[in-house]
Amino acid sequence: MNRRIVFALIAAAVAPAAANATESALGRSITGAQITPFVGVVPPTPGLNVAVSYVNYDGSIGGSRPVPIGGSTALDLHAKVDLYAATFAYIWDTGKGRWNYASMFTVPYIRPTATASLFVGQRSAAVSDRASGLFDLYFAPVIASYHVSEVEHWSFGVYIYAPTADYEKGRLANKGLNNWTYSPAVGYTHLFDKGSFEFSALAGVDFYSKNKATDYRNGAVFRLDLLAMKRIPSGWGFGGVLGMIRQIQDDKGPTADRLNGFRGHSYGAGPALAYKKSFSKESSIDFTLRWVKEFDVKNRIKGEPLVLNMNFAL
Repeated sequence: MNRRIVFALIAAAVAPAAANATESALGRSITGAQITPFVGVVPPTPGLNVAVSYVNYDGSIGGSRPVPIGGSTALDLHAKVDLYAATFAYIWDTGKGRWNYASMFTVPYIRPTATASLFVGQRSAAVSDRASGLFDLYFAPVIASYHVSEVEHWSFGVYIYAPTADYEKGRLANKGLNNWTYSPAVGYTHLFDKGSFEFSALAGVDFYSKNKATDYRNGAVFRLDLLAMKRIPSGWGFGGVLGMIRQIQDDKGPTADRLNGFRGHSYGAGPALAYKKSFSKESSIDFTLRWVKEFDVKNRIKGEPLVLNMNFAL
């Protein structure tokens, strides 16, 4: 088995609160962006893995319905985010067996921009805002992987997001979400055709604490990503991804109550491309690139996320 771990990139977005089931326009997750290849596998070989990621998301919410933004309300929100992340994961030395373990830590950097018609009392005005800087740090103390066989694998982890980035009430674009988020996730990978065809799935739930600055608490959000990939001997892989995000609880707080709980959902699908280059038995570099077209979106920003992941086994 190749020495490799997959990091669930749970990308977050700009902090303008919009009509999208979470106060932060996208919450912690973007449709189809969380899964990476071999998400069910923590390999047995101990050592450090480093991954870098980039997410570009450009979307909007039209219509005349007022939506909450950092303590105010707005119309016609358009948001764009560039999110960069460096993830460090260490595979524990547990020897041979059906279980393997790892720990990970991610340092993200975000550049959000947003425009909207912002309400102050009974009056509105076109407003734009942008920010840049470190985003909320996140980590997983333990990621466990169970190897059913050489071709079937499961992974289990709880990803924790800390409100370490700057947040200012009333801003249209913030660098953080100003809440703790706990995201238990289960990954599954099955390999077919002598390992050349992969099917992987990643399911999780995002649980949010209250944003004390705005007295707003996002409801729990369920997410599911599916990935199919066919790889050829040259190292290239071709496939596609499906994603679903569905809120399973109402938002809480005075603003959310006025908007009937503010639940939302989104679906997305798109192509995926991969390439891997091995330098030795234990060192390699590989990347995956995907583009997702969101559809059937309710109470969320609708856009077309572009996601690039690069993984280094050292």
